[in-house]
Amino acid sequence: MALAIPDDQFLPFGPDGLSAGDTAWVIAATAMVLFMTPGLAFFYGGLSRQKSVLNMMMMSFSSLGLISVIYVLWGYSMSFSSAHTGESDYFGVFDNPFSLWGVSDLLKTMELPDGTTGYVLGGFGTVPAIIWVAFQLTFAVITVALISGSVAERMKFGTWLVFGGLWATLVYFPLSHMVWGGGLLSGSGEGIAAKLFGVDDEGAANVAPIDFAGGTVVHINAGMAGLVLAILLGKRMGFGKTAYRPHNVPFVLLGAAILWFGWYGFNVGSEGAADMIAGQVFVNTTAATAAAMLAWLVVEKIRDGHPTGVGAASGIVAGLVAITPACGSVTPVGSLGLGAVAGVLAALAIGLKYKLGYDDSLDVVGVHLVAGLWGTISIGFFAWSEEDAAGLLYGGDFKQLVVQLVIALCALVFTGVMTLIIAFIVKPLGWRISTEDEDTGIDETEHAETAYEFA
Repeated sequence: MALAIPDDQFLPFGPDGLSAGDTAWVIAATAMVLFMTPGLAFFYGGLSRQKSVLNMMMMSFSSLGLISVIYVLWGYSMSFSSAHTGESDYFGVFDNPFSLWGVSDLLKTMELPDGTTGYVLGGFGTVPAIIWVAFQLTFAVITVALISGSVAERMKFGTWLVFGGLWATLVYFPLSHMVWGGGLLSGSGEGIAAKLFGVDDEGAANVAPIDFAGGTVVHINAGMAGLVLAILLGKRMGFGKTAYRPHNVPFVLLGAAILWFGWYGFNVGSEGAADMIAGQVFVNTTAATAAAMLAWLVVEKIRDGHPTGVGAASGIVAGLVAITPACGSVTPVGSLGLGAVAGVLAALAIGLKYKLGYDDSLDVVGVHLVAGLWGTISIGFFAWSEEDAAGLLYGGDFKQLVVQLVIALCALVFTGVMTLIIAFIVKPLGWRISTEDEDTGIDETEHAETAYEFA
Protein backbone atom coordinates (compact mmCIF):
# COMPACT_ATOMS: atom_id res chain seq x y z
CA MET A 1 0.00 0.00 0.00
CA ALA A 2 1.66 3.21 -1.18
CA LEU A 3 1.68 6.44 0.74
CA ALA A 4 0.18 9.59 -0.76
CA ILE A 5 2.76 12.34 -0.18
CA PRO A 6 1.45 15.91 -0.58
CA ASP A 7 3.25 18.13 -3.08
CA ASP A 8 4.36 20.49 -0.32
CA GLN A 9 6.44 17.63 1.14
CA PHE A 10 8.90 17.97 -1.77
CA LEU A 11 11.67 20.56 -1.36
CA PRO A 12 14.93 21.19 -3.22
CA PHE A 13 18.36 21.54 -1.65
CA GLY A 14 19.14 25.20 -1.28
CA PRO A 15 18.43 28.33 0.76
CA ASP A 16 14.65 27.85 0.66
CA GLY A 17 14.55 24.08 1.09
CA LEU A 18 16.65 21.20 2.33
CA SER A 19 20.07 21.81 3.86
CA ALA A 20 23.10 19.82 2.75
CA GLY A 21 24.85 20.78 6.00
CA ASP A 22 22.00 19.60 8.20
CA THR A 23 21.70 16.41 6.18
CA ALA A 24 25.41 15.67 6.50
CA TRP A 25 25.30 16.24 10.25
CA VAL A 26 22.33 13.93 10.79
CA ILE A 27 23.99 11.19 8.72
CA ALA A 28 27.06 11.52 10.97
CA ALA A 29 24.85 11.52 14.07
CA THR A 30 23.15 8.36 12.84
CA ALA A 31 26.48 6.56 12.60
CA MET A 32 27.37 7.78 16.10
CA VAL A 33 24.14 6.41 17.58
CA LEU A 34 24.65 3.10 15.77
CA PHE A 35 28.10 2.89 17.36
CA MET A 36 26.48 3.20 20.79
CA THR A 37 25.13 -0.36 20.65
CA PRO A 38 28.61 -1.97 20.35
CA GLY A 39 29.63 0.48 23.09
CA LEU A 40 26.78 -0.84 25.23
CA ALA A 41 28.03 -4.37 24.52
CA PHE A 42 31.43 -3.46 26.01
CA PHE A 43 29.79 -1.69 28.95
CA TYR A 44 27.49 -4.59 29.78
CA GLY A 45 30.14 -7.20 28.89
CA GLY A 46 32.64 -5.71 31.29
CA LEU A 47 30.08 -5.63 34.08
CA SER A 48 29.30 -9.33 33.60
CA ARG A 49 31.19 -12.27 35.00
CA GLN A 50 33.85 -13.96 32.89
CA LYS A 51 31.65 -16.96 32.03
CA SER A 52 28.82 -14.80 30.66
CA VAL A 53 30.51 -11.88 28.91
CA LEU A 54 30.01 -13.21 25.36
CA ASN A 55 26.32 -13.86 25.86
CA MET A 56 25.89 -10.36 27.27
CA MET A 57 27.64 -8.80 24.28
CA MET A 58 25.72 -11.04 21.88
CA MET A 59 22.42 -9.75 23.24
CA SER A 60 23.43 -6.24 22.13
CA PHE A 61 24.80 -7.31 18.76
CA SER A 62 21.76 -9.50 18.04
CA SER A 63 19.52 -6.52 18.76
CA LEU A 64 21.46 -4.59 16.15
CA GLY A 65 20.65 -7.24 13.57
CA LEU A 66 17.08 -8.10 14.56
CA ILE A 67 15.67 -4.63 15.13
CA SER A 68 17.31 -3.17 12.03
CA VAL A 69 15.47 -5.72 9.90
CA ILE A 70 12.04 -5.28 11.45
CA TYR A 71 12.40 -1.49 11.52
CA VAL A 72 12.78 -1.52 7.76
CA LEU A 73 9.87 -3.95 7.33
CA TRP A 74 7.33 -2.29 9.63
CA GLY A 75 8.89 -0.29 12.46
CA TYR A 76 9.16 3.08 10.75
CA SER A 77 5.67 2.79 9.31
CA MET A 78 4.21 2.07 12.74
CA SER A 79 6.16 4.85 14.44
CA PHE A 80 5.80 7.75 12.04
CA SER A 81 2.86 7.17 9.71
CA SER A 82 1.25 10.45 10.78
CA ALA A 83 4.42 12.41 10.01
CA HIS A 84 3.52 12.16 6.32
CA THR A 85 -0.21 11.60 6.25
CA GLY A 86 -0.92 14.55 8.52
CA GLU A 87 -3.02 12.43 10.87
CA SER A 88 -2.55 13.13 14.55
CA ASP A 89 -4.59 10.38 16.18
CA TYR A 90 -2.62 7.89 18.19
CA PHE A 91 -4.22 4.92 16.45
CA GLY A 92 -2.26 5.82 13.32
CA VAL A 93 0.31 3.28 14.45
CA PHE A 94 -1.84 0.65 12.73
CA ASP A 95 -2.35 2.56 9.46
CA ASN A 96 0.21 0.68 7.37
CA PRO A 97 2.20 -1.57 9.68
CA PHE A 98 3.68 -4.15 7.32
CA SER A 99 5.86 -2.31 4.85
CA LEU A 100 8.30 0.55 4.90
CA TRP A 101 6.62 2.51 2.15
CA GLY A 102 9.47 4.93 2.79
CA VAL A 103 11.96 2.93 0.73
CA SER A 104 9.99 3.56 -2.44
CA ASP A 105 7.94 6.64 -1.65
CA LEU A 106 10.46 8.46 0.50
CA LEU A 107 13.02 8.25 -2.30
CA LYS A 108 10.72 9.83 -4.86
CA THR A 109 11.57 13.12 -6.52
CA MET A 110 9.44 15.54 -8.49
CA GLU A 111 10.04 18.54 -10.70
CA LEU A 112 9.05 21.74 -8.90
CA PRO A 113 7.43 24.74 -10.61
CA ASP A 114 10.76 26.56 -10.83
CA GLY A 115 12.32 23.63 -12.67
CA THR A 116 14.41 22.37 -9.74
CA THR A 117 14.27 18.83 -8.39
CA GLY A 118 12.34 18.34 -5.14
CA TYR A 119 13.14 15.67 -2.58
CA VAL A 120 10.79 14.27 0.06
CA LEU A 121 10.85 16.24 3.27
CA GLY A 122 9.93 14.58 6.54
CA GLY A 123 10.90 14.01 10.13
CA PHE A 124 13.41 16.85 10.26
CA GLY A 125 12.66 20.28 8.87
CA THR A 126 15.56 20.50 6.42
CA VAL A 127 16.61 16.86 6.08
CA PRO A 128 15.12 14.31 3.63
CA ALA A 129 12.77 11.76 5.16
CA ILE A 130 14.94 8.75 4.34
CA ILE A 131 17.61 10.13 6.70
CA TRP A 132 14.97 10.26 9.43
CA VAL A 133 14.35 6.54 8.83
CA ALA A 134 18.02 5.74 9.32
CA PHE A 135 18.35 7.94 12.40
CA GLN A 136 15.30 6.54 14.18
CA LEU A 137 16.29 2.97 13.35
CA THR A 138 19.35 3.35 15.57
CA PHE A 139 17.18 4.50 18.50
CA ALA A 140 15.01 1.40 18.24
CA VAL A 141 18.08 -0.85 18.19
CA ILE A 142 19.70 0.46 21.35
CA THR A 143 16.43 0.65 23.29
CA VAL A 144 15.92 -3.09 22.94
CA ALA A 145 19.59 -3.76 23.72
CA LEU A 146 19.35 -1.75 26.95
CA ILE A 147 16.80 -4.19 28.38
CA SER A 148 19.27 -7.09 28.21
CA GLY A 149 21.25 -5.83 31.18
CA SER A 150 18.42 -6.76 33.55
CA VAL A 151 18.41 -10.44 32.53
CA ALA A 152 22.12 -11.14 32.35
CA GLU A 153 23.48 -14.68 32.80
CA ARG A 154 20.16 -16.55 32.89
CA MET A 155 17.92 -15.89 29.87
CA LYS A 156 17.79 -18.23 26.86
CA PHE A 157 19.23 -16.55 23.80
CA GLY A 158 16.49 -17.74 21.45
CA THR A 159 13.81 -16.49 23.82
CA TRP A 160 15.60 -13.13 23.99
CA LEU A 161 15.37 -12.77 20.20
CA VAL A 162 11.66 -13.62 20.09
CA PHE A 163 10.94 -11.29 22.98
CA GLY A 164 12.98 -8.49 21.41
CA GLY A 165 11.07 -8.63 18.14
CA LEU A 166 7.67 -8.71 19.84
CA TRP A 167 8.59 -6.00 22.33
CA ALA A 168 9.83 -3.63 19.64
CA THR A 169 6.65 -4.21 17.62
CA LEU A 170 4.09 -4.00 20.42
CA VAL A 171 5.78 -1.57 22.81
CA TYR A 172 8.59 0.51 21.31
CA PHE A 173 6.97 1.40 17.98
CA PRO A 174 3.58 2.33 19.49
CA LEU A 175 5.20 4.41 22.25
CA SER A 176 7.43 6.10 19.70
CA HIS A 177 4.30 6.98 17.74
CA MET A 178 2.53 8.26 20.85
CA VAL A 179 5.40 10.62 21.75
CA TRP A 180 7.04 11.57 18.43
CA GLY A 181 4.49 10.58 15.80
CA GLY A 182 1.62 12.86 16.80
CA GLY A 183 -0.08 10.50 19.22
CA LEU A 184 -1.41 10.37 22.75
CA LEU A 185 1.71 11.62 24.54
CA SER A 186 2.65 14.28 21.99
CA GLY A 187 1.77 17.94 21.80
CA SER A 188 -0.93 17.38 19.19
CA GLY A 189 -4.51 18.49 19.67
CA GLU A 190 -5.47 14.84 20.22
CA GLY A 191 -2.97 14.21 23.02
CA ILE A 192 -3.35 14.05 26.79
CA ALA A 193 -1.68 17.43 27.30
CA ALA A 194 -4.27 19.11 25.09
CA LYS A 195 -7.07 17.46 27.03
CA LEU A 196 -5.54 18.68 30.30
CA PHE A 197 -4.77 22.30 29.40
CA GLY A 198 -6.48 22.97 26.06
CA VAL A 199 -5.15 23.89 22.61
CA ASP A 200 -3.82 27.06 21.03
CA ASP A 201 -5.07 28.83 17.90
CA GLU A 202 -3.21 26.32 15.70
CA GLY A 203 -4.78 23.29 17.36
CA ALA A 204 -1.69 22.18 19.31
CA ALA A 205 -1.52 21.66 23.06
CA ASN A 206 -1.05 24.85 25.08
CA VAL A 207 1.46 23.00 27.27
CA ALA A 208 3.22 20.37 25.18
CA PRO A 209 5.10 17.40 26.63
CA ILE A 210 8.87 17.64 26.19
CA ASP A 211 10.94 14.58 25.28
CA PHE A 212 13.78 15.92 23.16
CA ALA A 213 15.62 12.67 22.48
CA GLY A 214 13.94 9.78 24.27
CA GLY A 215 13.47 10.04 28.04
CA THR A 216 10.12 8.25 27.81
CA VAL A 217 10.51 6.42 24.51
CA VAL A 218 13.96 4.99 25.26
CA HIS A 219 14.94 5.07 28.92
CA ILE A 220 11.72 4.85 30.93
CA ASN A 221 10.53 2.34 28.35
CA ALA A 222 13.61 0.09 28.54
CA GLY A 223 13.97 0.50 32.31
CA MET A 224 10.39 -0.52 33.03
CA ALA A 225 10.65 -3.51 30.68
CA GLY A 226 13.85 -4.53 32.43
CA LEU A 227 12.13 -4.39 35.82
CA VAL A 228 9.28 -6.61 34.64
CA LEU A 229 11.65 -9.18 33.13
CA ALA A 230 13.94 -9.22 36.16
CA ILE A 231 10.98 -10.02 38.42
CA LEU A 232 9.55 -12.66 36.08
CA LEU A 233 12.86 -14.45 35.47
CA GLY A 234 13.74 -14.58 39.12
CA LYS A 235 17.14 -14.27 40.73
CA ARG A 236 20.45 -15.69 39.60
CA MET A 237 21.90 -18.56 41.58
CA GLY A 238 23.51 -17.14 44.68
CA PHE A 239 21.95 -13.67 44.37
CA GLY A 240 22.43 -11.86 47.66
CA LYS A 241 25.06 -14.40 48.76
CA THR A 242 27.62 -14.32 45.96
CA ALA A 243 29.61 -11.22 45.03
CA TYR A 244 28.94 -10.62 41.33
CA ARG A 245 32.02 -8.59 40.47
CA PRO A 246 32.62 -7.04 37.01
CA HIS A 247 35.16 -9.21 35.22
CA ASN A 248 36.74 -6.39 33.20
CA VAL A 249 36.55 -2.80 34.47
CA PRO A 250 38.52 -1.41 31.46
CA PHE A 251 35.74 -2.81 29.23
CA VAL A 252 33.21 -0.94 31.37
CA LEU A 253 35.11 2.34 31.02
CA LEU A 254 35.63 1.80 27.29
CA GLY A 255 31.92 1.15 26.85
CA ALA A 256 31.03 4.28 28.82
CA ALA A 257 33.42 6.33 26.68
CA ILE A 258 31.84 5.04 23.46
CA LEU A 259 28.37 5.72 24.84
CA TRP A 260 29.33 9.28 25.82
CA PHE A 261 30.74 9.91 22.34
CA GLY A 262 27.75 8.39 20.58
CA TRP A 263 25.30 10.23 22.81
CA TYR A 264 26.17 13.50 21.08
CA GLY A 265 24.67 11.93 17.99
CA PHE A 266 21.73 10.77 20.09
CA ASN A 267 20.96 14.17 21.63
CA VAL A 268 22.46 16.75 19.28
CA GLY A 269 21.32 14.80 16.23
CA SER A 270 17.74 14.98 17.49
CA GLU A 271 17.76 18.70 16.76
CA GLY A 272 17.94 17.74 13.09
CA ALA A 273 20.05 20.77 12.21
CA ALA A 274 23.52 22.22 12.70
CA ASP A 275 22.29 25.33 14.50
CA MET A 276 22.48 27.19 17.82
CA ILE A 277 20.11 24.77 19.58
CA ALA A 278 22.44 21.93 18.57
CA GLY A 279 25.26 23.77 20.32
CA GLN A 280 23.11 24.25 23.42
CA VAL A 281 22.28 20.55 23.45
CA PHE A 282 25.98 19.64 23.12
CA VAL A 283 26.96 21.82 26.09
CA ASN A 284 24.01 20.63 28.19
CA THR A 285 24.82 16.98 27.48
CA THR A 286 28.44 17.48 28.55
CA ALA A 287 27.56 19.47 31.68
CA ALA A 288 24.93 17.07 32.98
CA THR A 289 27.06 13.99 32.31
CA ALA A 290 30.12 15.41 34.04
CA ALA A 291 28.08 16.53 37.05
CA ALA A 292 26.40 13.13 37.35
CA MET A 293 29.73 11.30 37.25
CA LEU A 294 31.17 13.49 40.02
CA ALA A 295 28.01 13.18 42.11
CA TRP A 296 28.07 9.39 41.83
CA LEU A 297 31.72 9.33 42.96
CA VAL A 298 30.90 11.54 45.95
CA VAL A 299 28.12 9.13 46.97
CA GLU A 300 30.53 6.20 46.66
CA LYS A 301 33.18 7.95 48.72
CA ILE A 302 30.72 8.76 51.51
CA ARG A 303 28.93 5.41 51.44
CA ASP A 304 31.71 2.95 50.60
CA GLY A 305 34.90 4.84 51.31
CA HIS A 306 36.25 4.59 47.75
CA PRO A 307 35.33 6.12 44.39
CA THR A 308 35.49 3.41 41.70
CA GLY A 309 35.94 3.11 37.96
CA VAL A 310 32.63 1.28 37.66
CA GLY A 311 31.02 4.13 39.61
CA ALA A 312 32.49 6.72 37.27
CA ALA A 313 31.21 4.81 34.22
CA SER A 314 27.78 4.32 35.77
CA GLY A 315 27.56 8.00 36.71
CA ILE A 316 28.35 8.93 33.12
CA VAL A 317 25.49 6.79 31.84
CA ALA A 318 23.09 8.12 34.50
CA GLY A 319 23.87 11.71 33.47
CA LEU A 320 23.44 10.92 29.79
CA VAL A 321 20.11 9.24 30.46
CA ALA A 322 18.77 12.11 32.57
CA ILE A 323 19.71 14.93 30.20
CA THR A 324 18.30 13.14 27.14
CA PRO A 325 14.68 14.38 27.39
CA ALA A 326 15.68 17.81 28.71
CA CYS A 327 18.76 18.72 26.68
CA GLY A 328 16.96 21.18 24.38
CA SER A 329 14.94 22.96 27.06
CA VAL A 330 17.35 23.67 29.93
CA THR A 331 20.30 26.02 30.44
CA PRO A 332 23.90 24.83 30.89
CA VAL A 333 23.80 25.71 34.59
CA GLY A 334 20.43 24.00 34.93
CA SER A 335 22.02 20.95 33.30
CA LEU A 336 24.64 20.83 36.04
CA GLY A 337 21.92 20.66 38.69
CA LEU A 338 19.90 18.15 36.73
CA GLY A 339 22.93 15.90 36.24
CA ALA A 340 24.11 16.11 39.84
CA VAL A 341 20.72 15.02 41.15
CA ALA A 342 20.64 12.20 38.60
CA GLY A 343 24.02 10.92 39.76
CA VAL A 344 22.93 10.86 43.41
CA LEU A 345 19.53 9.27 42.70
CA ALA A 346 20.92 6.55 40.46
CA ALA A 347 23.81 5.75 42.81
CA LEU A 348 21.33 5.26 45.64
CA ALA A 349 18.77 3.45 43.48
CA ILE A 350 21.03 0.57 42.47
CA GLY A 351 20.79 -0.74 46.02
CA LEU A 352 17.02 -1.10 45.80
CA LYS A 353 17.29 -4.51 44.15
CA TYR A 354 18.77 -5.96 47.34
CA LYS A 355 16.14 -4.37 49.56
CA LEU A 356 13.20 -5.23 47.31
CA GLY A 357 14.50 -8.63 46.20
CA TYR A 358 14.59 -8.38 42.39
CA ASP A 359 17.74 -9.28 40.45
CA ASP A 360 18.35 -6.42 38.03
CA SER A 361 21.72 -7.83 37.02
CA LEU A 362 23.43 -4.76 35.55
CA ASP A 363 21.27 -2.03 37.10
CA VAL A 364 19.05 -1.14 34.16
CA VAL A 365 16.34 -0.14 36.63
CA GLY A 366 18.61 1.83 38.92
CA VAL A 367 20.24 3.79 36.09
CA HIS A 368 17.88 3.95 33.12
CA LEU A 369 14.49 3.87 34.80
CA VAL A 370 15.34 6.10 37.75
CA ALA A 371 17.50 8.58 35.81
CA GLY A 372 15.03 8.52 32.90
CA LEU A 373 12.14 9.33 35.21
CA TRP A 374 14.10 12.11 36.87
CA GLY A 375 15.18 13.58 33.52
CA THR A 376 11.61 13.61 32.22
CA ILE A 377 10.07 15.04 35.38
CA SER A 378 12.90 17.52 36.00
CA ILE A 379 11.85 19.46 32.90
CA GLY A 380 8.96 20.74 34.99
CA PHE A 381 11.55 22.36 37.27
CA PHE A 382 14.45 23.30 34.98
CA ALA A 383 12.84 24.11 31.60
CA TRP A 384 13.68 27.57 30.29
CA SER A 385 13.01 29.43 27.07
CA GLU A 386 13.42 33.01 25.91
CA GLU A 387 9.70 33.41 25.31
CA ASP A 388 8.31 31.93 28.52
CA ALA A 389 9.80 30.33 31.62
CA ALA A 390 8.15 26.92 31.72
CA GLY A 391 9.91 25.39 34.71
CA LEU A 392 9.10 26.13 38.34
CA LEU A 393 12.69 27.17 39.10
CA TYR A 394 12.55 29.83 36.37
CA GLY A 395 9.26 31.38 37.35
CA GLY A 396 6.99 29.00 35.47
CA ASP A 397 3.75 27.57 36.75
CA PHE A 398 2.87 23.99 37.60
CA LYS A 399 1.45 23.00 34.19
CA GLN A 400 4.66 21.75 32.59
CA LEU A 401 5.46 19.67 35.66
CA VAL A 402 1.99 18.11 35.58
CA VAL A 403 2.32 17.26 31.90
CA GLN A 404 5.75 15.67 32.43
CA LEU A 405 4.47 13.62 35.35
CA VAL A 406 1.49 12.41 33.33
CA ILE A 407 3.50 11.30 30.28
CA ALA A 408 6.03 9.53 32.52
CA LEU A 409 3.23 7.70 34.34
CA CYS A 410 1.51 6.75 31.08
CA ALA A 411 4.77 5.37 29.69
CA LEU A 412 5.34 3.33 32.86
CA VAL A 413 1.88 1.80 32.82
CA PHE A 414 1.82 1.12 29.08
CA THR A 415 5.27 -0.49 29.05
CA GLY A 416 4.69 -2.49 32.23
CA VAL A 417 1.39 -3.97 31.10
CA MET A 418 2.50 -4.69 27.53
CA THR A 419 5.80 -6.24 28.61
CA LEU A 420 3.94 -8.51 31.00
CA ILE A 421 1.58 -9.61 28.23
CA ILE A 422 4.48 -10.33 25.87
CA ALA A 423 6.29 -12.24 28.60
CA PHE A 424 3.37 -14.63 28.98
CA ILE A 425 3.11 -15.02 25.19
CA VAL A 426 6.78 -16.04 25.05
CA LYS A 427 6.64 -18.21 28.20
CA PRO A 428 6.11 -21.55 26.35
CA LEU A 429 9.56 -21.14 24.77
CA GLY A 430 11.13 -21.21 28.22
CA TRP A 431 12.74 -18.17 29.79
CA ARG A 432 15.67 -19.50 31.79
CA ILE A 433 18.59 -21.76 31.12
CA SER A 434 18.88 -24.73 33.48
CA THR A 435 20.56 -24.54 36.86
CA GLU A 436 23.38 -26.72 35.54
CA ASP A 437 23.92 -24.47 32.53
CA GLU A 438 23.92 -21.37 34.71
CA ASP A 439 26.54 -22.95 36.94
CA THR A 440 28.67 -23.92 33.94
CA GLY A 441 28.28 -20.53 32.31
CA ILE A 442 25.86 -19.23 29.70
CA ASP A 443 28.63 -18.51 27.18
CA GLU A 444 29.60 -22.15 26.91
CA THR A 445 26.10 -23.63 27.06
CA GLU A 446 24.28 -21.17 24.76
CA HIS A 447 27.05 -20.26 22.30
CA ALA A 448 29.72 -22.98 22.66
CA GLU A 449 32.33 -20.28 23.16
CA THR A 450 34.31 -18.70 25.96
CA ALA A 451 35.73 -15.22 26.11
CA TYR A 452 39.14 -16.32 27.29
CA GLU A 453 41.02 -19.52 26.50
CA PHE A 454 43.55 -20.56 29.12
CA ALA A 455 45.92 -23.39 28.19
